[in-house]
Amino acid sequence: MKPLAGKVALVTGGSRAAGRGIAVELGAAGATVYVTGRTTRTSRSEMNRPETIEDTAELIDQAGGHGIAVQVDHLDPAQVQALVERIEREQGALHILVNDIWGQFGEPEWDKTVWESDLAAGLHLLRLGVDTHAITSHYALPLLIKTPGGLVVEMTDGTDEYNADNYRVSFFYDVAKGAVSRMAFALAHELDKYEATAVLLTPGWLRSEAMLEHFGVTEDNWRDATTKIPHFAISESPSFVGRAVAALAADPDLRRWNGKSTSSGDLAKLYNFTDLDGSRPDAWRYIVEVEQPGHPANTTGYR
Repeated sequence: MKPLAGKVALVTGGSRAAGRGIAVELGAAGATVYVTGRTTRTSRSEMNRPETIEDTAELIDQAGGHGIAVQVDHLDPAQVQALVERIEREQGALHILVNDIWGQFGEPEWDKTVWESDLAAGLHLLRLGVDTHAITSHYALPLLIKTPGGLVVEMTDGTDEYNADNYRVSFFYDVAKGAVSRMAFALAHELDKYEATAVLLTPGWLRSEAMLEHFGVTEDNWRDATTKIPHFAISESPSFVGRAVAALAADPDLRRWNGKSTSSGDLAKLYNFTDLDGSRPDAWRYIVEVEQPGHPANTTGYR
């Protein structure tokens, strides 16, 4: 019932959204989860959101795992190094690393060219979305590879297949997501001889706390938003991608995923898990086959 009992995970960017969903579901599978972020009950990041890492740690405990909240700015190498040293000191091992850091304040400048965009804001986006992942991997992977069978999940937006054919409506956003994809590819090669696995994973249209707030709904009545945004019908909760990571981590044949790009919807079909409502939303297939061609919203066959 607890396939990840005895496993130690680090989920970065776990204050909210996908990071929180992943951390909680790893806890539900029995893992000890270090959850990091900049927002605590006494201080907020530039995102100025109310969700905290302490809240996430409590949810992990309630789910049956052990949550440990650590305030870390993953742009600061010294803080990341201290975090990993603490994990080694307290646990002696690290089995799962989920690089989910984003932390972008506000929306990227959609539909603006690189020369029209605010350069400082664009470069900051790249630092938050790319540098943080590299810094964390630099310090965490020497501990992870000490135990064969480790898993690294690079979180992004869009599968490799989708992003290869679709411009992501902003130069800096497109580059950031492409860089994370390439990181997963590179890590797969570097980790291979250590019997560790690197996977690129994307959720679908995520019902994050900010998204629900934007549409004026909650997780309990989220379908009300489809009256204004019909394609929101394909959206998924953060728990769905969390269950995807937990399923990957518990797979005895995990090595088959090394270097692969996948989505929560694809993994749900393979590992037979569902979202909170019992459905299996397949967002990326829906986007290509229904939304982009301009068809009316209809999730039949897609969730």
